[in-house]
Amino acid sequence: MPNSQPVDCKNQTVQVGDIVRVITLSEDFISAFPVDERILIESMIGQFFKVIDLDEDGHPCVVREWHDERGNMQTHVIALDSEEMERI
Repeated sequence: MPNSQPVDCKNQTVQVGDIVRVITLSEDFISAFPVDERILIESMIGQFFKVIDLDEDGHPCVVREWHDERGNMQTHVIALDSEEMERI
């Protein structure tokens, strides 16, 4: 893991437990999901999430949970780059 702390789009330090707003996600990232999940991933933009961990590269991770049409819980953990988030 890198020695430097991760930062958001305003160069503010981001740590586990901080609240961040997802401000963008790359089209390449979104298009990597199955078509029926893309709208759920896109719906993260503009929403607030608690940073739950840092990945092996030091990127802050957030989690999105929802129930699919059968009522099964679906979960995605997403690591964010600096330009994709703003610490609140």
